Amino acid sequence: MEKTSAWLKYDEKELKNLEDLSLGYRQFLDRGKTERECVKEIITAAERKGYENLETIIADKRKIKTGDKIYAVCMNKAVAMFNIGKNPLNEGMNILGAHIDSPRLDIKQNPLYEDTDLAFLDTHYYGGIKKYQWVALPLSIHGVVCKKDGRTVEISIGEKESDPVFCITDLLPHLAQDQVKKPAATFIAGDDLNLLIGNMPLKGKDKDAVVANILKLLEENCGISEEDFISAELEVVPAGTARECGLDRSLIMAYGQDDRVCAYTSLTAMLNVDKVTRTSCCLLVDKEEIGSVGATGMQSRFFENTVAEIFNCMGEYSELMVRRCLASSAMLSSDVSAGYDPGFASVFEKKNAAILTRGMVFNKFTGSRGKSGSNDANAEYLGKLRDILDKAGVSYQTAEMGKVDVGGGGTIAYILALYGMDVIDSGVGVLSMHAPWEVTSKADIFEAEKGYEAFLKGMK
Repeated sequence: MEKTSAWLKYDEKELKNLEDLSLGYRQFLDRGKTERECVKEIITAAERKGYENLETIIADKRKIKTGDKIYAVCMNKAVAMFNIGKNPLNEGMNILGAHIDSPRLDIKQNPLYEDTDLAFLDTHYYGGIKKYQWVALPLSIHGVVCKKDGRTVEISIGEKESDPVFCITDLLPHLAQDQVKKPAATFIAGDDLNLLIGNMPLKGKDKDAVVANILKLLEENCGISEEDFISAELEVVPAGTARECGLDRSLIMAYGQDDRVCAYTSLTAMLNVDKVTRTSCCLLVDKEEIGSVGATGMQSRFFENTVAEIFNCMGEYSELMVRRCLASSAMLSSDVSAGYDPGFASVFEKKNAAILTRGMVFNKFTGSRGKSGSNDANAEYLGKLRDILDKAGVSYQTAEMGKVDVGGGGTIAYILALYGMDVIDSGVGVLSMHAPWEVTSKADIFEAEKGYEAFLKGMK
């Protein structure tokens, strides 16, 4: 079942559509480097397409009906969108689900310190990273600082050309004879990921004068004090914009493509599909990289509660109706797959690997080794999807996360499957996954968006 490159089938019109999607995606990545920033971009795009906040509908005591477009937000870090179809809601929905958090470094609550006239911030890494990849590169700080009086200060430093950037220092090779003998897992320790933020002392201060100057700048420029770090959520991410990669500009290199490449294509498909027979849903959540935990992760009741509120606004709420709806739904758990890299061929089984440019990727199961921790999609569901995608002319492939006894990974799929609905992982192949800069193919992104549209329109 050898698949061919999707690039070979495009005419001029499709190439233009592909480039338009690619440009919008890069802009989304640049403006959404954190889950909060992503939610803000998603709401803006949704409201332009006529989506209304569910809270407003509830407050106005309005009845939800066919054709209504609704979104709900959880703590500014997760969002669910619904396009109400003609069929009764209890007959199920077509759901596109992805996550909008990405591996990064989080600044601790008591982070600021000085050593030998250098000021640093302590960090705690978030998600699965190779720690050595985060040293000696320009970094930026994004997030919010919440004041005691209820005000929220938004922070973004390091992205503008005029901004300073930050870094984590590394040891020069001349002195690294012992360091380079260590295993990669301990080459750089988590407690050594300290962010360098300053070197200039404040005149008149005898002790911690550099820290004093940093605090002075924070107060003057941001209106925040050292104590405000306690109620802050500040994330350290690579500084810089998403870029086209390759002389032919066929690839995209950027931070955060796991899983914002699937989030953006799911969002775009949701906004492009207008009138639907079966209610469509786009669910974009937080905390997948650390197990989908917490109030904004997929394991929370946010999604279930939102569906219950929609039923209530229809005048049809009952626990049984909610359960029937969820059990009758179909979902594409939109998440990235490990792209086949010939430089590391030994960890892949090539004919069951995601090859860049061969289209969107389906992982019938994820998990590890003996399918541990996996959602294993039913063959009947895959048969329906094949029919939908073939009729729509979408390029797709199937893959596993590396060789059987080598790798593995998890997604949000198994959590939605607990409701009894059909779920399968689908998405885009990524090179250098979880690195500060990841690589995807424009063709795969384009095919994923088309595939998600076909699913929303065609799944019965």
